[in-house]
Amino acid sequence: MRKKFLLLMAFVFAVSSLVVGCGSSTSTTADSSPDAAKSKGQIKLGFVCMNLGNPWFVSVKKGFEDACKEEGVEALTIDSQYKVDKQVSDMESLVTAGYSGIMLAPIDQNATKDIVEKAKAAGIAVSCVAQSQDNVNMRYIVDEHSYGQAIGKQAAEWINKNLGSKAKVKVAIISQDNVDSVIPRGNGVEETLKKMCPNVEIVARQAGDTPELGMKIIESVLQQHPDLNIVVATNDSGGLGGYQAMVSGNISGDDRAVFSGDATSECLAAMKKPNSIYRGTVDLFPYKAGYESAKTLIKYIREGIPAQQETTIFAPVPVPSEDLLSGKYVPKG
Repeated sequence: MRKKFLLLMAFVFAVSSLVVGCGSSTSTTADSSPDAAKSKGQIKLGFVCMNLGNPWFVSVKKGFEDACKEEGVEALTIDSQYKVDKQVSDMESLVTAGYSGIMLAPIDQNATKDIVEKAKAAGIAVSCVAQSQDNVNMRYIVDEHSYGQAIGKQAAEWINKNLGSKAKVKVAIISQDNVDSVIPRGNGVEETLKKMCPNVEIVARQAGDTPELGMKIIESVLQQHPDLNIVVATNDSGGLGGYQAMVSGNISGDDRAVFSGDATSECLAAMKKPNSIYRGTVDLFPYKAGYESAKTLIKYIREGIPAQQETTIFAPVPVPSEDLLSGKYVPKG
């Protein structure tokens, strides 16, 4: 009996050792390189975003993640929080982790140039969205000056139609001059307003691309210029803050207006309010950008990265309040 028991215990020990050994082998020999991930169908895509506090980038993220889900691809989004050093570190982490592809919304393309080259050398497909990173494989970008012109033109047309006979129209611009690549957007706004509206006086241009900063800027401007007519912001995020400052100051009427760009859901909701002075935005369809960028990266990973860089430019679509309220404009994504 004792001999049978010892034989049984030896058999159990041998089987247990085999099972544990297989598990250890799997975990220690896994290859996380892009080529290995590709061959096993385990594609991993990362989106390194400049700032997820901006609702526009939340839509980009949604498109990116939906495309990855459709393709059965693992997706990770990282918020760099407008910190250049953090963004470089975030990129480094994805490269080290062996991600198959990376989509980047760069804060400063000079700062991320080297890490992009490192990613490409490792066989990682790299794209950029919104702002340009000139050395990536694929760009889905905004022509910043043209985008600013589109925002400025919509505001200018409203001014000429409704305040054309007014001797002076005071305008405050909420810019994104804190991001070097977005400065041309503010220039496009300002130049267009001055060109199209000879009665416009620009009383302020300050960087404030969040609701909190936008509100702070316009509250300060209103102390010096309580007769401020127009707020024009280079994105909805700052515009919403400016709008809230006007509303909190009980400022309304046919001679007041807020314009911006991005067509976020928060902005569209403000435009739909009764007697709203939020009179226009511009849509770039950010969901589509995130979705199509992810699809392209996945194609590159599966079929090979083209030798030539591919570029898609956003096409700005003005959204005046009348189009939104009438149903002529329907948000997408």
